[in-house]
Amino acid sequence: MMKRLRFAAVLTVLTAAGAADAAVTILGDGYARKCYEAAEFNRAGRAAFADCDSALKFDKLSSSERAATHVNRGILFMQGRDYANAIADYDTALGIDDDLAEAYVNKGIAVLHRGGSETLAVDLLSQGIALTPSRPEIALYARGVAHEKLGRVREAYDDYRQAAALKPDWAQPAHELTRFKVIEQ
Repeated sequence: MMKRLRFAAVLTVLTAAGAADAAVTILGDGYARKCYEAAEFNRAGRAAFADCDSALKFDKLSSSERAATHVNRGILFMQGRDYANAIADYDTALGIDDDLAEAYVNKGIAVLHRGGSETLAVDLLSQGIALTPSRPEIALYARGVAHEKLGRVREAYDDYRQAAALKPDWAQPAHELTRFKVIEQ
């Protein structure tokens, strides 16, 4: 039970610190920009969803902007713990641009939150990492959580260590590392 509670706390940190930081930037003004800002600054609400929906319906978006808007709306769904709709938006984004690192990273985090599919989460997060996301420390940290849930302690440790090295001022990976004892062989 204690382990489950600790993972819930870690996943809460991922939602607060992770997903919003993996928003995809939209330049200019218009609904798509407002959708991006809502995702980036953790402002999920009716107005934010309306902006995202309006961007997809009315804004003249390039395919990359359309994919980014789906990722950003997915982040808003994830902030509201609506993982099914978040995953659907990430899948739509990947259908438009299958090289969009943030779509893989955020989908991996959503799958991890939903539970029961940690192997899929590791695969998605690894794909995102390979595509060089804007915030690789988030992907590494989330993959560490997934590895740990799968009992892959060494891989979890390595991911937490890399996340801490990339973002030394982010306390959560460093905190996770304090739970490990490294034994020289």
